[in-house]
Amino acid sequence: MPYTSLIETSTLAEQLDNQDWIFVDCRFDLADSRAGEKAYLAAHILGAVYAHLDDDLSGLGDTDYGRHPLSSPEALRALFGRLGIDSTKQVVVYDGHHGAIGAARLWWMLRYMGHEAVAVLDGGWQLWQAEGRPTRSGRESGSPTTFQGEPRREWLVVYDDLPAVDLLVDARDAARFRGEVEPIDAYPGHIPGAVHYHFMRNLQADGRFHAPDKVRHQLQQVIGDREADTAVYYCGSGVSACLNLLAHAHVGLPPGKLYVGSWSEWSRKNPQS
Repeated sequence: MPYTSLIETSTLAEQLDNQDWIFVDCRFDLADSRAGEKAYLAAHILGAVYAHLDDDLSGLGDTDYGRHPLSSPEALRALFGRLGIDSTKQVVVYDGHHGAIGAARLWWMLRYMGHEAVAVLDGGWQLWQAEGRPTRSGRESGSPTTFQGEPRREWLVVYDDLPAVDLLVDARDAARFRGEVEPIDAYPGHIPGAVHYHFMRNLQADGRFHAPDKVRHQLQQVIGDREADTAVYYCGSGVSACLNLLAHAHVGLPPGKLYVGSWSEWSRKNPQS
């Protein structure tokens, strides 16, 4: 049975020699775009390949024009094939920022392209390292293969769809949502009509997810009496919002949708007067 949401470090440790499993390190730092790759080269989970948020997990604006646009289906197939992913592979993704942010983006991208067998390492690199589990330095590469998959367009919301969205959920921190600060994008604030659910509410202090019952209760407070699959999540550039979509899978709710362009696109298209 495939792993499709979260996976524990103890389970992953039992599969390090399994040739049908692919491990992908997604560590990244917005303040230093090469820091995650340098950290990977210094030490990573045994056998893991590396995927860079800017270079690999973002594209040329096929559907949006935010800071981390979604790549075209053709580019995604090429990326996944280069990483060694095909329909037979169980994929485990991880990172080092609160356990799951960049990894959740790759998790969502694979599922968007029809690959169900992908899970995020609960607790991420920090927990793996703290437990003294096997690591290796240097760069590793997967055996290239052919990835076949089609996009689930119903999971994706683009800018022109926003007027018809009933429930739009902002995943950024409360200060950015309220417009008190904006460290990256054009100006502070949030998309009119959006409600707030910070992605960090899903996580414990050590980066692992809270128990499903707790997360489900929190999400239901936001979703209310609406259908869970109508919830549209956004953040600054379509990355951390994926952790809320991962939370849906963690608690057994139907998949929500992602507005990849997020505040970075919306604020550019709607400049302050």
